[in-house]
Amino acid sequence: MKIGIIGNGKHSKRLQKILNKKKLNFFVYKPKKPNYFDENEFYKLNKCNVIFIISPNSTHYEYIKLLYNNRYIFCEKPPVNNKKDLLKLKNIKSNKIYFNYNFRFMKISEIITKKDKYKLGNLVYANLSSSHGLAQKKEYENSWRSNLNKSPKGIFEIVSIHYIDMINYLFQIKKVKKPILLNLSKIGNSFDTSLVEINLKNKSLVNIFNSYNTAYSKNLTFLFENGIIEQRNNIIEIKGPSLNFDNKGFFKPPKIIKKIKINESKDYDGSLEKSILFFLSHVRKKKLFDKKIWDCSIESNSLIL
Repeated sequence: MKIGIIGNGKHSKRLQKILNKKKLNFFVYKPKKPNYFDENEFYKLNKCNVIFIISPNSTHYEYIKLLYNNRYIFCEKPPVNNKKDLLKLKNIKSNKIYFNYNFRFMKISEIITKKDKYKLGNLVYANLSSSHGLAQKKEYENSWRSNLNKSPKGIFEIVSIHYIDMINYLFQIKKVKKPILLNLSKIGNSFDTSLVEINLKNKSLVNIFNSYNTAYSKNLTFLFENGIIEQRNNIIEIKGPSLNFDNKGFFKPPKIIKKIKINESKDYDGSLEKSILFFLSHVRKKKLFDKKIWDCSIESNSLIL
C-alpha cells in the first residue's frame, strides 16, 4: 500500500498521526499557493495507489479528477463546494472513493442508531448547536476558511455539513432551507456563523447552529415521541418515558435512563480514526464501497449547495 496525502494543515496532521499509529508510511504532497498544484512534486502522487485529499474544499474535484482512476481515494468533506463541480463529480461514480463524514462514527450517532432499544419512538424535533472561537485566533484571517473564493459558504460548508450529513444518514432529509449566513467577526469575507432549518421525510424539524465567533459549546438535543437524547459538551443523557408525572399529576422531566460521560476531543479523534480504518479495511481487502455510501455522501453535499 503506497499512500499519498494532499495537504499538510492541522486536520491533515491529525490524520497523519493516526496513520503513524498504525505504522503506515506515506508521502505528503504540500501544494504551493495560489493554485495548489506543483508539477515537480505531483508525479510522486502518481506512484501511490491510495490517496488522502485533505486540501481546501475548492480543490477537491480537481484532485479527484486527476487521481481517481484505479486508486482508492479518501477525500475530506464536503466533496465539492459548488454545483458545477458536483455535476462533474456525479459523472465519475467511482466505487473506490470515500468521503470523510466522520460524524457518522461519533458516540451520539451510535446511540441514536440504538434508539429502539430505549423505546424512544420517532424523532419529533432536534436542535443542534455547536461553536468555538476559531475566528478570534490570529491565523483565521489568512486561512482559506475565511476566504469567500475558497470557501463560499464558510462555516456552513465546513462544519454544518457534518451535522447535515449526520441527520441525513440517521433520519433522511427532505429539504434544507436557505441558511442564514453571517460574518459576525468581520474578519475575512466568508461566513463564521450559520443557522439552518431542515425538514425530514417523516415531517420532523431540525435546526442547526454553528459559529466560529463565540465560546466553545456543544448542545445537541433530539426530542423523540417517548423520550430525549441530549448531549451537553461531555455528557450524553438518554431520558424517558414522556409520560412522567409528579404527585400532583403534573408533567415533570423524564427520568434518566442512561448517562454517558465522554471525552469530546477523544470522541472526535475516535470518529476520525474509525472513519479512516473503515476506508483502509476496504483498501486491504480490495473491496469496493457500497453504492449507498456514495449516494448518501453526494446527497448530503447537494443539500448545502
